[in-house]
Amino acid sequence: MKKVKELTSKSKQTLSEEGFKGLAKKTFRYVRFKFKVKDKNKNQEFKDILFINGCCLPHPQRYRVDHQIEQLESCGISCDKVYYADLTLDLVKYYRGFVFYRCPILPVIEEFVKKAKENNKVTFYDIDDLVFDTKYTDEIDYVKNLVGAEKDLYNDGVIRMGKTLKLCEYGIASTTRLQKEMSKHLKEVYVNRNVASEEMVKYSQKYLNTEKDKDRVIMGYFSGTITHNKDFELIMPIIIKLLKKYDNLYLKIVGLLDLPSEMECVRDKILTNDFVDYKELPNLIHSVHINIAPLEDNIFNEAKSENKWMEAALVKVPTVASNVGAFADAIEDNNTGLLCKSSKEWEDKLIKLIEDEKYRDEIGNNAYNKVMKDHITTYSGMGVTNFIKSKLNKNIFFVLPSTNISGGIMVAIKHAMILKKNGIDVTLINAEKNDEDLINEDGYLYVISAIDRRFLGYADTLVATMWLTLEYVLRFYNCKNRKYLVQNYETNFYLPGSSEKGRANATYNNVQGVEYITISKWCEDWLKNDFKNSKVKYAPNGIDLSLFEYKERNFDSKIKILIEGNNKDYYKNVDESFKIVDKLDKEKFEIHYLSYASEPKKTYYYDKFYKKVPHEEVGKIYQSCDILIKTSILESFSYPPLEMMATGGIVLAVPNDGNIEYLKDNYNCLFYKQGDIEEAVSKIQKMIDDKKLREELIKNGLKTAKDREWKNIEEDILNLYK
Repeated sequence: MKKVKELTSKSKQTLSEEGFKGLAKKTFRYVRFKFKVKDKNKNQEFKDILFINGCCLPHPQRYRVDHQIEQLESCGISCDKVYYADLTLDLVKYYRGFVFYRCPILPVIEEFVKKAKENNKVTFYDIDDLVFDTKYTDEIDYVKNLVGAEKDLYNDGVIRMGKTLKLCEYGIASTTRLQKEMSKHLKEVYVNRNVASEEMVKYSQKYLNTEKDKDRVIMGYFSGTITHNKDFELIMPIIIKLLKKYDNLYLKIVGLLDLPSEMECVRDKILTNDFVDYKELPNLIHSVHINIAPLEDNIFNEAKSENKWMEAALVKVPTVASNVGAFADAIEDNNTGLLCKSSKEWEDKLIKLIEDEKYRDEIGNNAYNKVMKDHITTYSGMGVTNFIKSKLNKNIFFVLPSTNISGGIMVAIKHAMILKKNGIDVTLINAEKNDEDLINEDGYLYVISAIDRRFLGYADTLVATMWLTLEYVLRFYNCKNRKYLVQNYETNFYLPGSSEKGRANATYNNVQGVEYITISKWCEDWLKNDFKNSKVKYAPNGIDLSLFEYKERNFDSKIKILIEGNNKDYYKNVDESFKIVDKLDKEKFEIHYLSYASEPKKTYYYDKFYKKVPHEEVGKIYQSCDILIKTSILESFSYPPLEMMATGGIVLAVPNDGNIEYLKDNYNCLFYKQGDIEEAVSKIQKMIDDKKLREELIKNGLKTAKDREWKNIEEDILNLYK
């Protein structure tokens, strides 16, 4: 209480000495200190909604930020808040949607909204006054009296709030009039009225049954701000008349109100109070017998909230209010409060309350019951929750064992990019401790590390991408759908006796609640037939032809042969590729080796070696070579042959379950039997000698690649995630 009085006193002094501009600057610094965003490096959590508060004053932001957070969290929506001056772009990826409350435009906010929309995250603007366009605020008497720099500063804030509002997609308003005016700029606006927090109820209950003054009847006018003088003047003659009429009647004024000279005649019957902390406000309201809330009937006041009625109702104090805006919407006349349009109504209804204690108690009790049922955060949040949920885009998380590029990870990333392009909110969860966002030729994807990060927000779909990531997907509790993108029979990645072999195999065994999806017909077959998964979705794998462009080859000069694969993976069978080239004439052939991880063995003969080449540069390596030798014995979907064919090269391969889906012997490639080195050498020679065959292989290889271009199978990919 002492701190509140000190703060109020200092605010008045600053306003008097430095004007509105000085008060705004000091308030800004104070709120920024008190309303710090959490250190972004300290275990930032993923949640559903981030509120960005642009208001310096504690009372409005408490109602529109803290109370709405309490409403949403009571209905299962996780939330955070940040002061708008502390907003940073990195926060975009940690939330599904953003509510900007009274936020004036700043470069960072403009960029923030742009980033949110790029990533299919949804923006809302929330406001509780018509302060986003000067055509409204110019009608306020207090604003009319501002001049010079003070007027410019005030208008600048209003204009900048309007700019942020217009950047957003949807709105949340505290009143129906606000809804109407905001709807001129936004797709849809939802009315979520101000409600009391559980904490307000707690503090109100503390004073609810304390004794009132029995010798006096006290009317309370809780003015709030200096803009309310005109409102009070509406009923001032009636108040003076009643104060003179009833010896036991008093008026308590709380807050900033310039006492008109006309009231000097009843000054001895006027009690005054400075602003108090909201925790003490229930005691102050409870000390009066009647709460009065006059409002001029204008568009600005129509947009104001019914807070005064609600706060009085929490301590069973009846309210007499102007029949305007939110008061008219919230109050049932002669039941939960009294509404007045004319001076006569004000006089008659005040007299009835002054003279009839039982009637006062009845109205106060009715208002209390109504507020406790419909105007408390815990019980009133489903409306705004359902509105926000209905506007948020579907969100999908892909859980990756790493963001280091490999064939399987590349496919998952491509799926994610396609989903993002089609309006899905997509995030990659990295099993390693690395939050660095992923950027490639398709754009960028947000990455959040699974280490030291808590995921409290909702996920429509979680996708496991390799067997090690399935456990994480199953542990994610706030999720509707779980999918497992199967790209290979990973059981066979491990040698006999490996403990991981059985664990990998178990992940295919019809895990409850998981839908299996795959990019390989072979995987689809064994998932259905061997593991009895009745529902398996399949979509063909694709290729980005912009990275693997056609280049004509000259087979009359030295032939360049490409070997691709990690020799540490036994199933890549790379040693056999080098056994084949060892049989070739080194004067006629040049050997290139591409590996994403391993170094060449000492026994390998090669002319050029490429390691960890960025995916966007791999196509150039294929273009520089004429023949690809691919000797893998286990593949889910073998990309290198497709990539080589796309560039106009030809392929010699061992047939396996992962390449026979698109490779056809003597049509777009030549097959040889695994282990038959002599057959492989003869097939290479056949490619060189038989020009007609070679041209046929190249032509059909190009057709195969074009049929597999991502844009041609995009709809199939989207269907996997429906």
